Amino acid sequence: MRTRTLTALSLTLMMAACTESPPTETVESLVANPERLKELREQCRADRAKLGDELCNAVAEATRRRFMGDGDVPYTPPTEQPKF
Repeated sequence: MRTRTLTALSLTLMMAACTESPPTETVESLVANPERLKELREQCRADRAKLGDELCNAVAEATRRRFMGDGDVPYTPPTEQPKF
């Protein structure tokens, strides 16, 4: 019984070591690296199922932050009223 358990455990560990884990990308790392963001954005468009929802959602959020900013810029009203 113990031999079976050890065999199963060792096989599981060997298989886990062989599987390639996808690179972890954070929103912040993607915002800082526009080349990688562009590459992943194209891959998400082509095959979202392959990359996964978590990564593609991070890509979408990073794209939004690069376009819209981080939201910390205060609104400053114009000094003059518009002329109609």
